[in-house]
Amino acid sequence: MSDKPLTHGRGAQSGALSKRFALPAREQDGDWRDEAEAIDGPPPKLRTTVTIEHPRTILSFNKSPDIGFDRSLNAYRGCEHGCIYCFARPTHAWLDLSPGLDFETKLFAKPDAPALLRATLAKRGYEPRPIAMGTNTDPYQPIEGTWRITRQILELCLETGHPVTITTKSDRVTRDLDLLTELARLNLVHVAISVTSLDPHLSRKLEPRAPTPTRRVDALRRLAAAGVPAYASIAPVIPAITDDQIEAILTAVGRAGVSGAGWILMRLPHEVAPLFKEWLRVHFPDRAEKVMGIVRAMRGGRDNEPDFHKRFHAQGPWADLFRTRFRLARKRAGIPSARFELDRSRFRAPARDGQMDLFDGAG
Repeated sequence: MSDKPLTHGRGAQSGALSKRFALPAREQDGDWRDEAEAIDGPPPKLRTTVTIEHPRTILSFNKSPDIGFDRSLNAYRGCEHGCIYCFARPTHAWLDLSPGLDFETKLFAKPDAPALLRATLAKRGYEPRPIAMGTNTDPYQPIEGTWRITRQILELCLETGHPVTITTKSDRVTRDLDLLTELARLNLVHVAISVTSLDPHLSRKLEPRAPTPTRRVDALRRLAAAGVPAYASIAPVIPAITDDQIEAILTAVGRAGVSGAGWILMRLPHEVAPLFKEWLRVHFPDRAEKVMGIVRAMRGGRDNEPDFHKRFHAQGPWADLFRTRFRLARKRAGIPSARFELDRSRFRAPARDGQMDLFDGAG
């Protein structure tokens, strides 16, 4: 693999298939990309494609003891933002697609999501708890502008009084400010926007198709001004790449009026580790070993810590230093240490194909 950029405007530098799930025939193809380039020249510019997916269900439930939600919804599979560190990249391997370039160019949309969610919420015995959106892929990535699936989900949450949380890297979330304002008035929504750096040049390398940091901070400001609980997430923190931005980010989001802030050390599960190392060799060859050395020092000597209660919490002197810096900077920025409890009592099950209304009150 060459150590010069192979793709422009994308995060991953290659489209290698995962050896965990890839078909044996694919694994035996060899370096066909290199051979093709030698014969035909460089490959054409990558284009983003969107395939319609028709899942049978849309809510995913989990019993993980270290996650603060028990259900999530992803309207899309894959993410055009192309964040090189995205921990969701391995999900593309299940489809025999590359967690690298395929993850950010071969996207899937689920237009049935609102109808599937309505059917789930209408089931007898359904108990409402906040639906987490943005846990695997960004609900406000560019294709949301066309498909509007996230907006339809929010409309259903407002209709039924169902609590929802949103995590995004995009200022596109403000396009739904009308819905978010009403949901916030009823204490049904909480929005977190990730800001990893204030340097637009660095962000373009890390998150090539995500909105600029300035636009994300401005989105936090607009949300806060509208009364929507807005949380700044410095996620992930990458040692020797973005950690020098912690104080500046907290100062900026503090001025924006956020209701809270947090940070998470970069995670490198499965195929993400080799993709990130490749990215380091291309963009930061002078400090690649240093970065990974600090990561391992905070992850018990490994590239990634997969164990419950450890994977989200870094360890060691470097981690202690980051925590101290974050705590002091948050205090200086006047950002509260807030916990959000959304209202579950407002939930009212929706009509099932219009039939519930027909029999309501009959007896």
